[in-house]
Amino acid sequence: METLDDIVSFLDSELRIKEVPDYPGAMNGLQMEGQQKVERVAVAVDASLPVVRKAVDSGANLLIVHHGMFWNGSRRVTGAIYEKFKLAMEAGLAVYSAHIPLDIHPVIGNNACLASALDLEEPRPFFEWKGILLGIRGRFEGSFNQLVSRVSEVLGEEPHVCSAGSEDAGIVGIITGGAGSEVVAVRESGIDSFLTGEGPHWSYTEAEELGMNMIYGGHYLTETGGVKAVANLLSERFRLETEFIDHPTGM
Repeated sequence: METLDDIVSFLDSELRIKEVPDYPGAMNGLQMEGQQKVERVAVAVDASLPVVRKAVDSGANLLIVHHGMFWNGSRRVTGAIYEKFKLAMEAGLAVYSAHIPLDIHPVIGNNACLASALDLEEPRPFFEWKGILLGIRGRFEGSFNQLVSRVSEVLGEEPHVCSAGSEDAGIVGIITGGAGSEVVAVRESGIDSFLTGEGPHWSYTEAEELGMNMIYGGHYLTETGGVKAVANLLSERFRLETEFIDHPTGM
């Protein structure tokens, strides 16, 4: 039987947890210790109280998330925060989080999963941020409308779209999550169609003025691929039971 330490060591190495920059609240890696014996792993996008409840109810020993328990910074351990910590601790549920390290992984990362699902040609990293390349770019052989249809199929919902560029999708840039505010820099990097999760209101009008196509796929929906890929990887390597906990935010 694999131990929590074995799994954490593997994930830390595979995701380069100590090497990849992030913001302080991400606190990548093991965030809450639990029992050493791990038989079942749950994965989810957010370490929210409802997700922790579902993980405990499922009998999971380890919960792996993209947005961790300290996403909003330091907070008093009262109310729902106390309940969440108490529930996880009493159940012996360990919590592991990987934010930017999971976004940029070349195989199981959020960007890589979307690029693969969309069949982008010659995908490669792009968009420099804190010394790393944050997204993936590649060519989509088809129209922008065809790209939008494909995104809808992959994500399971119709995205919000700004059709301000060429009819051809051209060079597509993918940065999952909340990268819409980077619209100008993305356009300057040679992107014709930009796929992200969400952005500020002004990002739409900025894209119009820049003549760039933009697809807002939803912060949550664009970031389910990475944790699902982690579950598959752990299932294959350690022969663990895994489960994806779907708790969409609509954002």
